[in-house]
Amino acid sequence: MRASVKYRVIYRHKDKYSISGMCSFLDVSRSGYYDFVRRMDIPARDLSLAEIIRECQDKCGKTYGYRRVHIWLERNGIHHNPKTILRVMNKYNLLSVVRRRKYHNYGEYLHRYPNVMNRDFNTEKPNQKWATDISYIHTGQGFLYLSIIRDLYDNSIVAYRTSKKQNIRLVLETVKEAMKKEKVTAGLQLHSDQGFQYTSQAYFKLTTSYNIKQSMSRRGNPYDNAMAENFFSILKTECINRVKIKTYDDAMELIDNYIYFYNNERIQLRTKLTPLEKRCQYVA
Repeated sequence: MRASVKYRVIYRHKDKYSISGMCSFLDVSRSGYYDFVRRMDIPARDLSLAEIIRECQDKCGKTYGYRRVHIWLERNGIHHNPKTILRVMNKYNLLSVVRRRKYHNYGEYLHRYPNVMNRDFNTEKPNQKWATDISYIHTGQGFLYLSIIRDLYDNSIVAYRTSKKQNIRLVLETVKEAMKKEKVTAGLQLHSDQGFQYTSQAYFKLTTSYNIKQSMSRRGNPYDNAMAENFFSILKTECINRVKIKTYDDAMELIDNYIYFYNNERIQLRTKLTPLEKRCQYVA
C-alpha cells in the first residue's frame, strides 16, 4: 500500500485513534504524515467530495460510474466537473467494476419469426416494444435461471420469473405476468432470440392469444436482442458477480432487491431519470 493511501486512512480516522498509534501500526512516520496534511489544501476539498460520493455509492451498492454519480450529485445541488468526479473516484477507490456477459444460443426451432424490430429500439410510449431473454445465475446449489421482459420505452423490467429449470414454462409465466401487470394495446412487439422456448408451440399459442407480434433475432446475431442482453450485463456487473451466492434463495433475494432498485432508483444516463420517473412522465 502506498504511503499516501496510508496517510489518507490516518487522516480519515484522526478523531477516533491517536496519530502516533496509527503511524506505528501502518509503518509510516509522523513527520511524513504531517507533511502530507500540510499539502492537503486541495485534497481536503477532495475528501469532502469523496465522502458525498461514498454516500451515493452506498445507496446504489457501488454500481454507479462517474457519469451517474455526476447526475446524482447535481440532483442533490452539488455541482462539479465530471472529470473532477472521476479523478476523486479513482483516488478514493469509489469506481465500479465492469464485466461482460457471453451470448448463448439454443438451437432447434418449431416456429421462427421475422426480425420485425430489426434493432429499432426507439418507441414513443410504454408497452409498444418489449425484449425478452433468459440468463443463468450460478449458485452453490446449481444454476438459477432468470427470465425477463424489458420495456424499451423506459428500459424498465415489466416482468421477471426465476426457475431451477430452463424450460418453456419459465418463459410462458413471464409473459403471463407481464400481460397481467401492464395495459397493453394492439401492436405490441415482443422480441426474443431463437432459444427453444421462444420457438415452441406453447409460446406461439400464448403470444398469439394476446395478439402480440412476435419478433426474433437472426441466427448468430446477438445484437438483434441487445436490449435484453444489456440488462443481464448490468445485473451481473452491478449485483451478481460481486458476491458469492450460496443458495437459490440468496440468488432470488438479490434479484428481487436489484430489480426493485433498477426500476425505481437507478438513474439512466441517457434520460437522467429512473425508469419509474420516465414512465410516470408519460402517464402525466
